[in-house]
Amino acid sequence: MKVKKIPMRMCLGCNEMKPKKELIRVVKNAEGEISLDLTGKKNGRGAYICQSIDCLRAARKARRLEKSFQCRIDDSVYDSMEEELSENE
Repeated sequence: MKVKKIPMRMCLGCNEMKPKKELIRVVKNAEGEISLDLTGKKNGRGAYICQSIDCLRAARKARRLEKSFQCRIDDSVYDSMEEELSENE
């Protein structure tokens, strides 16, 4: 039997390669709105972070999400993502 390949993605906070299912997807949709995608099925450009607030803060500090989406992200968007992450822990 063939061994199934596990998709790997890099966390923008800690820069570690992890299985896609262990990470949370951050999405920029066609309207330019940025939000967390806990299901992994929303339409739009995606980037991945670990399920810890520390990784989100590290990605925020290094502006990695802004580089990935090629746009400026407002502080209120980061704050709402932090709240949503803390609710899901």
